[in-house]
Amino acid sequence: MQNALFDLPETPPEHAVIARFHLGGDDLGEPDQWSLVFAAERSAGAAVRAAGVGEVDGNEFGGGEVVIFAHGPDAKALYRAMEPHLRALPFRPAHVVLRYGEPADDVSSERIEL
Repeated sequence: MQNALFDLPETPPEHAVIARFHLGGDDLGEPDQWSLVFAAERSAGAAVRAAGVGEVDGNEFGGGEVVIFAHGPDAKALYRAMEPHLRALPFRPAHVVLRYGEPADDVSSERIEL
């Protein structure tokens, strides 16, 4: 009989896509901007779920910008599913960071301008 404790697969490191958009208006942007962000976040989340590559994990408004977060086992696959929805947002400047692994000082990442 095998001991299941020794047969557990290793959990792959969690990758991330972090999309950052400059907003106009005050510190939190304007209500019409929020609705565009929420719609893009929902559609990107649906695409990520359909592709089975992770999850869109929320947003953060403040400092005149919004950041959308997503996590999964493969940052490139996650970004491919999200890219059309992120590029559809009109707010610029904007960029995406693909983080290849858990958040740490030595993890590799890639910045993509939108």
